[in-house]
Amino acid sequence: MRAAQFSNSGEGNSSAKLIKNLLIISIIADVAALAASAFAGFGWAYIIPIGSLLLLAVVSYVFLTRGNLIPAQVILPSSLFVVITYIIAFPPGYGLHDINLLAYAVVISLASLTLGQRGAFAFTFLIILAVMGIGFAEIRGIIVSPTSSLTLPISPVAISIVVLAIAFIQRALINLLSESGERAQISEKEVIERNQKLQEFSSNLENLVQARTTELDIANRVNEHRAHMFQAIAQVTRAIISTQNLQDLLPQITQVISQQFDFYHVGIFLLDSNNEFAVLSATNSKGGQKMLDRGHKLRVGQIGIVGTVAENGKPRIAFDVGMDANFFNNPDLPETRSEMALPLFSSRQQLIGVLDVQSVEVNAFSQDDIQILTTLTDQVSVAITNARLYEETQKALLESDLLYRRNIQTGWAKFTRAQKLSGIRKQGVKANLLFEPVELPGSQEVTHSGDIFQKKADQDDQNTHMTIPMKLRGEVVGLLNIKTDGDREWSPDEMDIINAIMERAALSIDNARLLAESRKIAEKERVIGEISSKVSSFTNRDNILQAAAAEIGRVMPGAEVIIQLQKKNDQDR
Repeated sequence: MRAAQFSNSGEGNSSAKLIKNLLIISIIADVAALAASAFAGFGWAYIIPIGSLLLLAVVSYVFLTRGNLIPAQVILPSSLFVVITYIIAFPPGYGLHDINLLAYAVVISLASLTLGQRGAFAFTFLIILAVMGIGFAEIRGIIVSPTSSLTLPISPVAISIVVLAIAFIQRALINLLSESGERAQISEKEVIERNQKLQEFSSNLENLVQARTTELDIANRVNEHRAHMFQAIAQVTRAIISTQNLQDLLPQITQVISQQFDFYHVGIFLLDSNNEFAVLSATNSKGGQKMLDRGHKLRVGQIGIVGTVAENGKPRIAFDVGMDANFFNNPDLPETRSEMALPLFSSRQQLIGVLDVQSVEVNAFSQDDIQILTTLTDQVSVAITNARLYEETQKALLESDLLYRRNIQTGWAKFTRAQKLSGIRKQGVKANLLFEPVELPGSQEVTHSGDIFQKKADQDDQNTHMTIPMKLRGEVVGLLNIKTDGDREWSPDEMDIINAIMERAALSIDNARLLAESRKIAEKERVIGEISSKVSSFTNRDNILQAAAAEIGRVMPGAEVIIQLQKKNDQDR
């Protein structure tokens, strides 16, 4: 009863389905056989057993539908065995020569399907007993059929051997099918296991791909962030190289840092001359601009993170400003959640300011941000130092240039006063020296502006005038006037030649002036040296005073020279 043992298992369900299908086929076949027997007029000899078989099949089906598998397993092959035996053994059956004897093979098959191998051999044994009994009854004349005379003693044995052979062949086939089924199950399990492994591999591969994709995304974001950092460094470097003015340089730096790092506010504070306040000097945000307009400054060491850094010169980072006691809650920057302040040092490691960076996010600063901004602060510090040096140098150059211009003006004023000659007038081949200044057209305008003056001919004056300044290192030291008859236009080449001549003339005159001054200074030094030599040659006071008075009188002939030594009383001491 192997099939009954699995009534609640998957195999039991398969057996139930199989028996159910066999019962349905049996019922249909029985109904068809009854109809055929009635139609052919076989009589009750066939109708009764077929009807009994139909009844048993229906009963088995009822048991099966109620969940009772065993009655159906037993009744189905048993009823068929009984009906076949009845049809063969009793008239009008033909005994061992009846064609219905072949139906015993169906009984064995049904028993094998419903009851397993043991059931098949049990019904094989019953069939052999039935064959032996029918054969013995035919030989003894107990059962008489039209073919009883043909039955030999060997016939039941031969049929039994055939039945037994059918049973063994069927068993072999079933074993073969079972082995094939087991192999199929094993193959199915292997396929399932392989599919599971493939699914696991696919899942692992998907996870790996997803992990690698995530890593690549993170790496791309990191690389992109680093690219922005390097771009910021490059832009700050370009700004430093291209701009020397602090008022232009510092706002550019704050804009670059804010754009490349996506920071809410960037400000640069510079210490005042007394190092008492950190003064906001540049910013990028609107709130910072308001602070800049009102001259925002923080007292060093007292107010805010910037004030703290301006005092100790150490970087300070507030990843959450709400947790930092030194944070200054600025109403102009209400969205600040993180703040970083980095010191700015000069080349002599002197604290000169603070770079202040603020973000609207908590924990907004990564380690890369800190490193890059530290590098930027070094560049900004160098830029501020260089810009200040540049401003100081420009200021010194401007002062030097002003002093030089004054020296030129003073020197030329002395030179022109010392010279009796004021200029020269040339017309054609005739040249006249000028000992008094001449009023020239546009002279005052040219002297003050340093530009060329031109006056075209008109009804009052039929001549064309052009007055050109004679410049020496930007200072007007003389004038050139050219007058021609009628309306005249000077070409660019003529103007270039005139300007070149005037420039060289000014340099030559200035060289002559400097040479004269040098000679005068040399003569003065020579006279002073001679007087000093004569005076220092004496050791007596009277002789020294006489020599000094004599030398001064020689230098200034006709002048009265008095040298008097001052005497002080004890009260004056």
